[in-house]
Amino acid sequence: MHDQSQRRLRLRRVLAGLVAAVLAGTVYAMVQAPPSRTAPPPPSTAALSAASPAPAAPAPPSAAPAAASAAPAAAPAPSSAGSAGAPAQAANSAIGGQLGATVAGIISANSQYQVGVALIDLGNGALNRYGVEEPFEAASTAKILTAAAYYHLVETGTVSLDDPLGNYTAGYQIKEMVQDSDNDSWSLLMDAVGHPRLSSYASSIGVSYDPEINTLSTADMAHILAQLYTGKLLDPADTAQLLSYMQNTNDEDLIPAAVPADVTVYHKYGLLDDELHDAAILTKGGASYVLVIYTKGQDLSDDPQRTAVIHDITSAVTAALF
Repeated sequence: MHDQSQRRLRLRRVLAGLVAAVLAGTVYAMVQAPPSRTAPPPPSTAALSAASPAPAAPAPPSAAPAAASAAPAAAPAPSSAGSAGAPAQAANSAIGGQLGATVAGIISANSQYQVGVALIDLGNGALNRYGVEEPFEAASTAKILTAAAYYHLVETGTVSLDDPLGNYTAGYQIKEMVQDSDNDSWSLLMDAVGHPRLSSYASSIGVSYDPEINTLSTADMAHILAQLYTGKLLDPADTAQLLSYMQNTNDEDLIPAAVPADVTVYHKYGLLDDELHDAAILTKGGASYVLVIYTKGQDLSDDPQRTAVIHDITSAVTAALF
């Protein structure tokens, strides 16, 4: 299933980096969490690594997993400018120039890495982008697009969450793919949707996506999350269910670790060799934002440093907006 040796290597390097930072007198906050699962590229007809059988688990009920009790309150739909072009800055956006300068400063201070940030104010759809605007290897953040595409097929009557998929139901595989970042589940769901149909679905929501290369810009990913949260992708029950899977995931040490306790977070991280990403919806009271941070470094050895960059950007954003 997941590459256990890479997970152990990542954990050792994270601990080594933390010890080195303390000895050097440089302290930054890191929340201890279970080691995240690595996220290889999505399955492709050209190169899909052989996966080991999924570990035994209690068989889920035949019915689809129960939806969360209520869908989030709908916010105004983000503008179409959210997926391309220069950042849109609405006059009444809470995202001001000082926050932009702070985020740009953090990126500049860590210029040894490629860092891209997209921030959408869901109150008015204003998109702000900082750092790298070109597409990154999306890693496991793209699993949200696969999940939405499958739910869409359910809503159009093409498939069912109760359909058998592997050893379990399709609904169970969606939960595993999102909450535990399970790559075997991703393979099964992508095969069920089909690569051409997944590309077509992405295009229908304003995103250019090729499953064979799995690249997205931070603005693309932010656009997907904005449409999900505002109810533009799925019906309320499916929206609530998918968002519920984006909480209490098997890796909460990126954006969630730097968010104040009174801010609700829905997110999907991505980890693949030199890519370390997190894509989140942040909400408190009547204010909601999408924050996507993609980073590219050397390899797993600089994971601790890039984790700190993600924490610094998240802290700056939440301090300014909540």
